[in-house]
Amino acid sequence: MLVLMGAPFFGAHAAEFPGARAAVVTAEEENLFHPTPRAQMREMSTDRPDVTESPITVDAGHVQLELDVASWTRDHRRFGGEGSEQSWTFGNANLKFGLTRNIDFQVVAPLYTKVRRGAEGFGDLTLRLKTNLWGNDGGRTAFAVMPFVTLPTADEGVGADDVEGGIIFPFSVELPRGWEFGTMVELDCLADEDGSGHHLETVTSFTFGHQIAGDLSGYVELVSVLGPESAWAASFDCGLTYALSEDIQLDAGVNFGLTRAAEDLNPFLGLSIRF
Repeated sequence: MLVLMGAPFFGAHAAEFPGARAAVVTAEEENLFHPTPRAQMREMSTDRPDVTESPITVDAGHVQLELDVASWTRDHRRFGGEGSEQSWTFGNANLKFGLTRNIDFQVVAPLYTKVRRGAEGFGDLTLRLKTNLWGNDGGRTAFAVMPFVTLPTADEGVGADDVEGGIIFPFSVELPRGWEFGTMVELDCLADEDGSGHHLETVTSFTFGHQIAGDLSGYVELVSVLGPESAWAASFDCGLTYALSEDIQLDAGVNFGLTRAAEDLNPFLGLSIRF
């Protein structure tokens, strides 16, 4: 995504003397136990609030928490009218660990989801590994590869009943006049609803972002989901981000369904913190 207080997760004393750390640990040697010095850290980049993932990784030895504080979804496609399906999600967390300068490991955990029909509880756990191939430390473009696996840890009626997985290819470009462009292609291997096997689903997205005033920025986005199990789903998304500091970011947005198969409406509030 286009664009968290703290000392590094490991080696906190090293952050107090960045010069000393830099003298003995090169960029290539930075890892989970030899953190990037605070003075040499990149500008914080998050995989939220838009759907499009960011190709930039978390600095080595640091932790970043990206949290969907509250999210509400309404969808008419199953029941129609007042009987539409609604769901609430609280604390959908993505905890990211900087393993090396160009690789981070992510644990995505939907802590609580409640569906209108009565199902509620913990969601499916997703493990992701993002590898930046170029653009992490500068340049007009950046590209990464992020395979993931989703485990069926959810309470009944909240998540899938089988292991799922896939791979994401996020790409970003710095455009003239302060604009930023991001896109991604995501290939998902999802479980069939009848439990007979798995099928392939493709997610593509395009997002444009720009600074509005000071630390306030905004974005607009188009998302497409296509697979053999369902009709084409497309949405128009928009939102705002506000940087409280170099390590804390607030966000809010709304996703609007453009096709019948897409969720009708999804407003949300989020928070990202880097340690």
